[in-house]
Amino acid sequence: MTTATFEPVLTKIVDLPDSHTLSVYKKHDGYEALKIALGKTPDEIIDIVKRSGLRGRGGAGFPAGTKWGFVPKSTDKPKYLCVNADESEPGAFKDRLICRKDPHQLLEGTLIAAYAIGASRAYIYIRGEFAEECEILDRAIEEARHAGLIGKNIMGSKFSCEVTMYLGAGAYICGEETGLIQSIEGKRGWPRLKPPFPALVGLFNCPTVVNNVETLACVPHIVKRGWEWFAAIGPERNTGPKLFGLSGHVARPGVYEAPMGTPLRVLIDEFGGGVPGGRPVKAVIPGGASCPVLRGDEIDVPMDFDSLTRAGSLFGTGTPVVMDDTVCMVRAAWITARFFAHESCGQCTPCREGTGWLQRILWKIETGEGTERDLGILLSITDNIEGNTICALGDAAAWPARGFAKKFQDEFLRHIREKRCPLDGGSLH
Repeated sequence: MTTATFEPVLTKIVDLPDSHTLSVYKKHDGYEALKIALGKTPDEIIDIVKRSGLRGRGGAGFPAGTKWGFVPKSTDKPKYLCVNADESEPGAFKDRLICRKDPHQLLEGTLIAAYAIGASRAYIYIRGEFAEECEILDRAIEEARHAGLIGKNIMGSKFSCEVTMYLGAGAYICGEETGLIQSIEGKRGWPRLKPPFPALVGLFNCPTVVNNVETLACVPHIVKRGWEWFAAIGPERNTGPKLFGLSGHVARPGVYEAPMGTPLRVLIDEFGGGVPGGRPVKAVIPGGASCPVLRGDEIDVPMDFDSLTRAGSLFGTGTPVVMDDTVCMVRAAWITARFFAHESCGQCTPCREGTGWLQRILWKIETGEGTERDLGILLSITDNIEGNTICALGDAAAWPARGFAKKFQDEFLRHIREKRCPLDGGSLH
């Protein structure tokens, strides 16, 4: 399905007045998918989602239906669904749009997922800085509860489910699924070793599924329209509609819905209106700050999980950050490294020590005090961080630092040899 024939579904009502209310959502067939789902067995719902090819929209891209299928059918323990609304990735803001403009779409997907895995309670873990979104989502939960859509015997069925919102305290690490679980349990948000995986030992040591906001927002449409509809959008193994959060040096930054596999250049030029002033694209981080950077001559690539992996980067959350030729790549690398050094939970030595070391070396180079030996040390640090930590934050810090240093080595070397940032027009001493 091309962008020309594509009909947005995830953002269908976001521009309508009061789109966040139950009345508006119901006018556009809201909660019809939940009614359909309750007429099927949980296994049938899991099979539909598997067949659709829906992959997690939070960054990892793991098949959602497969994840649901890992939850044991026979257990005397309660089961939980955790909704990851802790959108802390720099450059990502598409989940925030759903929470603000169409929270009932999220709640309907949440309830269907909870029914499919046999969970009687769902927790929506939302970033605490999203103050307005928290209020809107809280009101939506109460609206749904008063309408008999949350609580006991939903829609007259035997299915009962409570939904509770839990506010995070601003820690990036709690966006990692086991860090999120630790936080809900009232503990320090330190990621856990896996295995065991949350599907077996999760929240309160019970079977748990953690899904991203956008992932769950797709579920009602899959149930209502059929898995064939979803699977027909986008390339094989990368199916469905996608919310792309476009930011940086573009004329029209924002959230755009398009098929998976939409070329990055099309997103920038057609959706985003191109770079202001007609300046060239120098670099793009395709999926949030943790993804390796692409050069401006590498943006003719489909925006999907497999294509970006082949291009040497990652799809991540599908939220490209565009940089024109005025941006210093060393400074961009340092700002990114500073973020990850600040957000490291400190549990793993390679991440705790390595992220801070990366930040310091990049600042040395940016301020004209670096040496060519520092460039080699920087790459060595990234090699020693990657793959040596409990969670992926270490990788998320290593990948962009390495990508900037390799893709823009000439600019790094100019900083070192000229002992200044050449884009600042003079020495920084």
